[in-house]
Amino acid sequence: MTDRELDAAGIDDPHLRAAYARCRRLNARHGKTYFLATRLLPVGRRPAVHALYGFARWADDIVDDLESTATAAERAEQLGALQERLAAGLRSGRSSEPVVRALAHTAAAYGIDHRLFTDFMAAMRSDLAVTDYATYDDLCGYMHGSAAVIGLQMLPVLGTVVPREEAAPHAAALGVAFQLTNFVRDVGEDLDRGRIYLPADLLAAHGVDRELLAWSRTTGVRDRRITAALKAAVALTRGVYRRAAPGLGMLDPVSRPCIRAAFVLYGGILDAVADDGYAVLHRRAVVPRRRRAVVAVDGLVRVVAARTRAAAHVSGTETTTGVQLTQARADAAAHEEVA
Repeated sequence: MTDRELDAAGIDDPHLRAAYARCRRLNARHGKTYFLATRLLPVGRRPAVHALYGFARWADDIVDDLESTATAAERAEQLGALQERLAAGLRSGRSSEPVVRALAHTAAAYGIDHRLFTDFMAAMRSDLAVTDYATYDDLCGYMHGSAAVIGLQMLPVLGTVVPREEAAPHAAALGVAFQLTNFVRDVGEDLDRGRIYLPADLLAAHGVDRELLAWSRTTGVRDRRITAALKAAVALTRGVYRRAAPGLGMLDPVSRPCIRAAFVLYGGILDAVADDGYAVLHRRAVVPRRRRAVVAVDGLVRVVAARTRAAAHVSGTETTTGVQLTQARADAAAHEEVA
């Protein structure tokens, strides 16, 4: 599938193809939910998404890899080196580092604002020093760089049917909604890293603090106050999804099935958290495989419909071509494999 994606994107240079392939592997390994949704994009746009998410995953690994024995100082040094390579790559469009090379190529091809990458790296650096957030506003300051900018980076790749600045707030909100979902799901794992992303004021409103979370994580004992705080965090996150939702219809029709699938799958994580009794301090909530498959099939139906409408716009016919059906079947097989 990688060769087909790269061919469709017009990426011919062997070194650049290898760089994009590496990004794709990073995205597949670390972001199964979004990787699944990405398979619903037109093949020519997928490499750019893999470059954006692959770079984000790579930087995040420097900060968060629990298996790494690197000290905070060593992680900061690695991030600093990455920042220098990124800045040089964005200036020149080239880099000896494959992931940066693919990212720089994508940024140039789609005219992505370089400040979005600068803000992202600033958020990554803050993770080395900041271990909690007093208020939701404080957390939003962090999430601008860690999540909102990812949605804004994606917009030029996805395309819009409205002026980009009109869709931008919704794209940023969707990035934040996805990250808040991760924060809820990963409370226990983040605590192991010494971090609490849920705002302290939200936790305190339900009688929860770091000590109580750590006690519950260590002992495996549930506490109704923690459950109440997690319910509040889920409600807060669902509100952000509602703010993001109008942006789905502002996207290029051929991109909508991808983002809609991600929207539904990530929202499904919140459902899984609730269905599992908000036990995220003790085990990770997972969207059932069957649910993922249903969303994938629905997305494929929407892909075929979008391709049919696009073909009809060009040819004046409403008939789905054999090529489109063959492509949809190929994508369906890929979805079954990933789901």
